[in-house]
Order: sequence, then structure tokens, then C-alpha cells
Amino acid sequence: MEIETVPSESKPESNPLPPKPKFEPLKAHEMSDGRVQFRKVSVPPHRYSPLKKYWMDIYTPVYEQMKIDIRMNLKARKVELKTRQDTPDISNLQKCADFVQAFMLGFDVPDAIALLRLDELYVESFEIKDVKTLRGEHLSRAIGRLSGKGGKTKFAIENSTKTRTVIADTKIHILGSFANIKIARDSLCSLILGSPAGKVYSKLRQVSARLAERF
Repeated sequence: MEIETVPSESKPESNPLPPKPKFEPLKAHEMSDGRVQFRKVSVPPHRYSPLKKYWMDIYTPVYEQMKIDIRMNLKARKVELKTRQDTPDISNLQKCADFVQAFMLGFDVPDAIALLRLDELYVESFEIKDVKTLRGEHLSRAIGRLSGKGGKTKFAIENSTKTRTVIADTKIHILGSFANIKIARDSLCSLILGSPAGKVYSKLRQVSARLAERF
């Protein structure tokens, strides 16, 4: 019995997909359609002299590393920041504005410069009256409890929570990560509400031990 073999028709080869297009990453000025973006930071009267003294320490990282133009407008008393053609990332402008703002609030340049280098840092501000309404001598004593003798309490809170704190009259500014700010804020609120420093220290010891275990 003979079997006839019918030649099978060769299937036409499917066209290979075209190569994926390669797009160059957009530059900062291209993201905003070539428009220059600005930020302005007001200079309070009591920070005018420190700004003059540390101007080069502020100017160098902003201009050379973050590639953002910065100048002081003497007439308006504002620090002005704007993007350049070679700004690598649009978010650098906001980082620089936060850095300058932190300096205006009273933080030292080495502490404030961490805002340029780390993404998860924030500055939180609140007033003593937000926690408890105090007047006269009671308010003075609360501010004294926050600092402690020779700033001992303030430094203890800063070192155990890895934050930086500025106590400017009745305003309190805390620089750090979200979780650390919460711990520092809770300690400061306890002091404002009248807790003795020893009780706050022991609570900080427990919290910092817990933090060390977590990391």
C-alpha cells in the first residue's frame, strides 16, 4: 500500500517586532516645557547677620552640587532660587528651598545640609501653646524644662532620637525622619505638660533601645 506524501506548505515567517524606541531621560527644564521654576524664602530680621556670615557655606552646595541658581534679593529680603539648563532633577529646587528654610528657622548649616542629601528628612514646627496654654512664669518654666540646665535635656532628646531641635522663644522646630520626629515631639510635649526630666529620660531610654533593636 503506497502512501502519498503531500508537501506541507511552509508557513510564512511572522514579522519580528520593531526594536523598542530608546528615549533619552528628560532634563529638568524640559519637564516644565522649558519654563524656569522659582522658589523664594523670606529672611527674618534676626537671621540676616548669620546669613551673611554663612552665605558661602549655603551657596556652594546649592550652586555647585544641586545645580540651582541662588541669590539674595536685598530689596525684598528674600533668598531666591531658580532652576538652570543643567539642573539634573526638578526636585532639587524644592530640596534647596527646604535647606534654606531650615537655616532660617535656626538650624546650623551642617545639620540643615542633610536635607539635600537624604530624602526622608523633614522639619516639623509647633508652638508651646498648641500643647498647653501657659502664660507668664509658667511659660518661662516650661521653656526652661525643655532646654534643661546648660541645654542638657535638649541634647539628650536630640542624641537619643537622632534629631535636631531648635527652641526659639515659644516655637519649637524639629529636624529628622518621620518616626524620630514623633518620639522627640512626644518627649517635648511631656516636658511642656509638666513631667520631670528624669521620667522623660527613662522613657527615652526604653524607646531608643527599641529603635536600636529594630535597626
